[in-house]
Amino acid sequence: MNADTMTIGSVARQAGVNVETVRYYHRIGLLPQPARAYGQRRRYTEDSLKRLQFIKRAQHLGFSLEEIAHLLEFGDSRHCTETRDLAAEKLQVIERKIADLAAMRRVLAGLVTACGRRSGARGCPIIESLERD
Repeated sequence: MNADTMTIGSVARQAGVNVETVRYYHRIGLLPQPARAYGQRRRYTEDSLKRLQFIKRAQHLGFSLEEIAHLLEFGDSRHCTETRDLAAEKLQVIERKIADLAAMRRVLAGLVTACGRRSGARGCPIIESLERD
């Protein structure tokens, strides 16, 4: 299909998103809505597809839609510092989440081990820990 004749369904499919997602991005201003001649369907361009793919890749890196809007505003090389700062903030958030997950893993691993060593009629160490803490 010619890129200049993509319907909303075809551009959504190629970008790997739902049609309703495309419509939502229109409503919140992340994706410009293409013009349409009276009585005809809107036709999406290759630029629309590239923008949708950009949004999806940025989401996979953990950026929120609000942050993605900023990244789209920073779309030229003059804003490299702002883009780097936003990415550095996102990296710090991810590193904190990884540290939190590692701590949770250590606690759960200890509880699972304690549960495996329990003897007799004692209660479950996991339940007891959750009741205490």
